Amino acid sequence: MDNGKARRPLWTIILALLLGALALWGASRMVWFAEFRDEGVRGTVLHTVLGEQRATALVPLAILALAGVAGAVATGGWLRRVLGIVLVLAGAAGVWTGVDGIKFGGFAPGLPGTEIVLGHLLAVLGGILVALGGLAAIKWAGAARKLGARYAAPGARAARKDPDTELWEALSEGDDPTDGGDPRR
Repeated sequence: MDNGKARRPLWTIILALLLGALALWGASRMVWFAEFRDEGVRGTVLHTVLGEQRATALVPLAILALAGVAGAVATGGWLRRVLGIVLVLAGAAGVWTGVDGIKFGGFAPGLPGTEIVLGHLLAVLGGILVALGGLAAIKWAGAARKLGARYAAPGARAARKDPDTELWEALSEGDDPTDGGDPRR
């Protein structure tokens, strides 16, 4: 496998996780709930609640996705598969967080209904991207390169034996180690 194809799966995992983390963080900064409240002397005031206040899992899931990037780069094999499973579960949690409580209409005039819906949908998108990154990590656990793979020792090399040990092993097998097949002897 050439270098370009060996790196492609790792970049796919990293890109999906980074975009998923960005989407989850962006959803946490958007308005998820809004209502008009009577504040007495101040009159009727628009009260808004951000995603990070309404769905507190958004920021930790984004941080977990970023940590997943580091984990995907640094691990390989079965450890990357375990990381992929964790990321798929985190992505499912992100999707659930975005779907939970969403409504597509019925907003009073003056409320930021579009931003509320977009915040939920952005969380769903972020969860899907994190889950896809986890699935890619599971699928390409062995194929994608890991950190330091360029500097890893090549395949198993035959270990050199001590010449004295080889002589003793030959004696144990009944061979004469001093008989080199030289006809002058």
